[in-house]
Amino acid sequence: MKRFLLLGIAICSSMVFSYSQVTTSNIRGTVLDDQNVPLLGANVIAVHTPTGTRYGAITNEDGRFTLLNLRVGGPYEITISYVGFKEQKETGIFLALGKTFNLDARLVSESQQLDEVVVISDRSGTFGSDRTGSETNLGDRELRRLPTISRSQADFTRLEPTASSDGISFGGRNNQFNNFSLDGSIFNNPFGLDAPTPGGQSNAQPISLDAIDQVQVSLAPYDVRQAGFTGAAVNAVTKSGTNEFRGTVYGFYRNQDLTGGKVSGDDIFVPDLTQTQYGISIGGPIVKNKLFFFANFEVDDREDLGSNFFADRGQGGNNVSRVSASDLQLVSDALAGLGYETGPFEGFLRGSESTKGILKLDWNINDNNRLALIYNFLDASRDLNANPLAIGRRGPDATTLQFANSGYQINNEINSFLAELNSTLGDGTAVNKLQIGYTSFNDFRNPFSSPAPSIQIEQEGVRAIIAGHEPFSINNRLEQDVFQLTNNLTFFSGDHTVTVGFSYEKFDFFNSFNLGTYGGTFGFPIGLDFRDFASVQEFLDNAQPGGLIDNLIQDAETTFNANNQLPIGAPGGWNLAETSVGQLAFYVQDEWDITDNFKLTYGLRADKPLYFNTRDLIDENID
Repeated sequence: MKRFLLLGIAICSSMVFSYSQVTTSNIRGTVLDDQNVPLLGANVIAVHTPTGTRYGAITNEDGRFTLLNLRVGGPYEITISYVGFKEQKETGIFLALGKTFNLDARLVSESQQLDEVVVISDRSGTFGSDRTGSETNLGDRELRRLPTISRSQADFTRLEPTASSDGISFGGRNNQFNNFSLDGSIFNNPFGLDAPTPGGQSNAQPISLDAIDQVQVSLAPYDVRQAGFTGAAVNAVTKSGTNEFRGTVYGFYRNQDLTGGKVSGDDIFVPDLTQTQYGISIGGPIVKNKLFFFANFEVDDREDLGSNFFADRGQGGNNVSRVSASDLQLVSDALAGLGYETGPFEGFLRGSESTKGILKLDWNINDNNRLALIYNFLDASRDLNANPLAIGRRGPDATTLQFANSGYQINNEINSFLAELNSTLGDGTAVNKLQIGYTSFNDFRNPFSSPAPSIQIEQEGVRAIIAGHEPFSINNRLEQDVFQLTNNLTFFSGDHTVTVGFSYEKFDFFNSFNLGTYGGTFGFPIGLDFRDFASVQEFLDNAQPGGLIDNLIQDAETTFNANNQLPIGAPGGWNLAETSVGQLAFYVQDEWDITDNFKLTYGLRADKPLYFNTRDLIDENID
């Protein structure tokens, strides 16, 4: 059947698989005179006082005004003026990410003398003119004052009422169904491996907490511009420079002595742990009121005990495995005699490291145009044991132990570029936001093992010893390139605020995965029952020079050398799968302020999935 557009027509809602994001805030309201008559042509100026950034609007015939695409945070100073009336000001206004601040003002004639002037604003409400769906906003106050151990965004997003305990699943949905964005750029793990956000496989935070200004978690935003999730949209915006130079230098340290050692009054085993985090942030003006910068750089180093279990030497205890130290030493010595080093089976450390940074430039080109340029990077790694459960038990635990060299190091590298241009058009009756972004994700593994088969040795019918190469980490690489382009034009007409926009994303995936290439569990000839060795003795019988294990090790080395001489994906070389897909969306939305207390939002969105190399893949893999 011919592919067709997926159309979504909804009152107050539209949800599809695109990734348009909200990175700004809005101000809207009405201006009346002292007789409650709307004032046409009143001048409204909002100034972001830390940077001097100015936003302006003129009221329409209904006395309404709207200021869109404003910088989040504050404080703002709002000035309302009209010929023949006293000028009114409101100061100390802070804007929350993705929310609309409502301000209704009543101007007093110059000829009248009143003791006070009241400006009424609506600052909160689960359902109201500032928002119409389930969402949680986390601003500077929460990010600075609430406790956090991991210094991660997840410690704060768990405040959303439907969040899981880890703060990365919402509304009961798997965390892969969320949509994460940073300053409007796609910050999911597009290929969907293991973690919902980039850097998750290496247990790294993709952006420093010290660089985040606000976070918004939306479950039902009722906005055709936001889509691509059935859990939640988690939008984070980073800090910007201001007219004042400000900086922070910080450091954190913890070890196992800062971890509890008892449960219900009983002593428990506390593994070794050492973690240090340190960083620096600085921001300020390059040209006052015109050009600003913000930069952050952070390093996180951590070491954990690789296994919380020890081999059995007759010592007893909750953290003693059933596997004897003597059997483990026999296996290690036998493999060493064949030229393969297993590494230790207990007491070894696993490290994780991450280096991250961001550089942001904000340019007030003029009163009508504001440009933001953002670059951020992450270089992270994490040492891991062989997969503990895939294709059978692999430990390390009380039943099964593995050698250190059966593990691997996972690496996550990210480089992201984003440009955002916000423009006020004409006399302020329309605004436009243009975003262009590119992000490169590079994930790869460095096995600790030299080429060798994957070896499992049983004890009493259950796997007890794991040795050799980790079967999932043989030239395992994933490269992802993401390009995005979004443009939203919003104009005002009477009681209506109309948004017309489009979004385009392109994803290129390069995945090299070579399961079982070195033999062992997955490479034995059909008919030979060597998936697991039934005992240590059976293993030793096959681990003699010139025997089965020796031949498999030599074959693995030959395979490694031969494959490395060929380009990845070449016949006879390492496997490579490539695909290129995309998503194109067009949408229109109208927010109709029928009365002061009744707003109707309705829209239409059309999304089309794009497949760029389908014909090439058919020719290569089917014909």
